[in-house]
Amino acid sequence: MPFIIAIVFLVIISVLLHLLSPWWLTPIASNWSSIDSTINITFWVTGFVFVSVNLFMAYAVYKYRYNKDRRAKYEPENKKLEIWLTVLTSLGVASMLAPGLFVWADFVKVPADAHEVEAIGQQWQWSFRYPGADGVLGAADARLITPKNSFGMDEKDPNGQDDILVSTQEMHLPLNRPVKMLLRSKDVLHDFAVAQFRVKMDFVPGSVTYLWLTPTVAGTYDILCEELCGIAHHAMRGKVVVEDQASYNDWLAKQMTYTQQLAQADGDPAQGQPFYAVCAACHGVNGEGNIALNAPRIAGQQDWYISRQIGYFKHGVRGTQPGDLYGPQMAPMAQTLATDAMVANVAAYVSSIPEAPVQTTVTGNIDNGRALFEPTCGVCHNASGQGIWAVNAPRLAGMSDWYLVRQLQYFKSGVRGGHAGDEYGYQMTSMVQALKGDQAINDVVAYINTLK
Repeated sequence: MPFIIAIVFLVIISVLLHLLSPWWLTPIASNWSSIDSTINITFWVTGFVFVSVNLFMAYAVYKYRYNKDRRAKYEPENKKLEIWLTVLTSLGVASMLAPGLFVWADFVKVPADAHEVEAIGQQWQWSFRYPGADGVLGAADARLITPKNSFGMDEKDPNGQDDILVSTQEMHLPLNRPVKMLLRSKDVLHDFAVAQFRVKMDFVPGSVTYLWLTPTVAGTYDILCEELCGIAHHAMRGKVVVEDQASYNDWLAKQMTYTQQLAQADGDPAQGQPFYAVCAACHGVNGEGNIALNAPRIAGQQDWYISRQIGYFKHGVRGTQPGDLYGPQMAPMAQTLATDAMVANVAAYVSSIPEAPVQTTVTGNIDNGRALFEPTCGVCHNASGQGIWAVNAPRLAGMSDWYLVRQLQYFKSGVRGGHAGDEYGYQMTSMVQALKGDQAINDVVAYINTLK
């Protein structure tokens, strides 16, 4: 009897947990209500089978419980029962599969008036490409990707010259207009999913997959990667903004085209050296840093990272958060570099400064630091701490250890990485949680000090 009660109780609790659960499908914001219908049909079929089978099992256990005056009858076959079970099972499976087949037929048939947008997935960021005035996306190939050509654009293809390149992790779509999303991966399997759109599709390296939808509700929605793609998979977040056509056009007009990107000159160290004089007051003539002025070493750091951080200070992404005691000192200094060209030139000069041994100020358990660094930090920043531009992870080896400690503490406490514009810092706020306490931070930095 306790077993029978347990089965019935399981059925009742399971049904109540579903009916009373706060976790339901998000309000739909696209044309794919048919997917919701398919999900509901599957739920009712499987739910009916779950309840029926368990209650029948409880009934059978009760009816055929042990009785010393009753003997069991062996009956290896029952054609009537087998026919009923086969028919009912076939109807149940068909009722679940048939709606999905109709939905899939619509899913693979893209409307002729759909405009195209390309979403690009990489560890662990999103980027997006829109066709220009010609309405045609140019050719691109992962083999063409370099630090200066992060989209892998084919410079020889005239159709790509006016392509609009969006390097931030925010895409925009016009309201009530069908869109075909082309999905391209730079590295491993990813998956494009927006819960409110109800459609998702994998990125497959070496090929271009697609999905299509018509956004029906204006708003901002999270883009998730729903394919395990590495250690920072959980931090691979983006945004999609659905807005009216006029707002969409205004946003699109402000984005950079491939031609404009090509026109940007590389940073010139010689031109950057005179402007570095302002930086040298704190960071040192040779970029060696000055702990007394809370200015870290910058010599040898990658130019792309220096340019990004100067831009963050200029636009308030860094240096404006409560608890950042020293960032506000840097913000007005960054304003002295008035143009992007000046920033690029200074960054190029800084990265070209000959390096000298850095002063060690942090001590810790190096073996424990290695155990913490290699499976987490080392995946993005390289096992040797030299940084990996492809995942937007800067160099750590040879940098001021006291500054590294402070920044890890800032990421851990939310002082850094919490600003909406700090798309890459946001990922660090999650990853740094693996370091439990200040001692673990010191241990990791002490290990970084050993990297050459």
